[in-house]
Amino acid sequence: MTGLRPRETQQELGAFLRSRRERLTPDQVGLPTTGRRRTPGLRREEVAVLAGVGVTWYTWLEQGRSINVSTQVLASVGRALRLDDAELRHMERLAGVRAETNGPVGLDAPMSATYQPVLDKLDPYPACLQTNAFDIIAYNSSYRFLFTDMNQIPPPERNCALQFFTDEEWRSRYIDDEVVASRMVAQLRSAVGSSTNSGAGPTIKELQLRSDEFAELWRRHDVLFQHLETKRLDSPVVGELNLNFVTTNVAETGYRLTMMTPADETTSQRLTQLSELTVDAGI
Repeated sequence: MTGLRPRETQQELGAFLRSRRERLTPDQVGLPTTGRRRTPGLRREEVAVLAGVGVTWYTWLEQGRSINVSTQVLASVGRALRLDDAELRHMERLAGVRAETNGPVGLDAPMSATYQPVLDKLDPYPACLQTNAFDIIAYNSSYRFLFTDMNQIPPPERNCALQFFTDEEWRSRYIDDEVVASRMVAQLRSAVGSSTNSGAGPTIKELQLRSDEFAELWRRHDVLFQHLETKRLDSPVVGELNLNFVTTNVAETGYRLTMMTPADETTSQRLTQLSELTVDAGI
């Protein structure tokens, strides 16, 4: 059973459930369409029937009231709403039945010092140490010049999502930027659970204020757990790169190690060239 959750997290759970309910139609779940519908999607009572729970209980859950739930009952709700694995994990975390990642543990400086030698050894592959909110804590020389000169960005601004949604030069490095935009927001939401996360809350609020696009994507409540994907980048130094983004969580610290490996031989050669250029420059 869950204990009490923060009010804002309860409201976020309700908003997520509504967004998933409104995307379904009776036909999709095998229910007859009866009467005129004033709102899109399924009715609450229909979700309750499909999940095998009481209408009042489900209504309270969606309204963000503080009620007890179990993983079994949430699984039934997930099946009724046709949630995928990422969405189910997200719902469980908001409901308090799955452990929440509350951000990095400890100081950034010790983590940076510990992992900097590891990052340096990964050259010529770009690599960085991040928080689950995309804050960049440390990086190697190949990553430094992948988008721009990272050293010229003030440390508080070294955040992949913040740079992507507020800096045109950074965003222009992504060839498929519209796809990246939606996936990045979904990954951010799945990583932090909610905007009330102690580590990510300020970043999310700032992005909502500075980017209408981010605010719109955030309202969709999409979630995505992704540890391997291929992206196309246009490097300002060596040109187009096809990179496999490999992400690994660092134990229970709230940090993650992101490494970019070449998806083809041309990219491999260009990464070597990028590394050699930084060495020749004495960096």
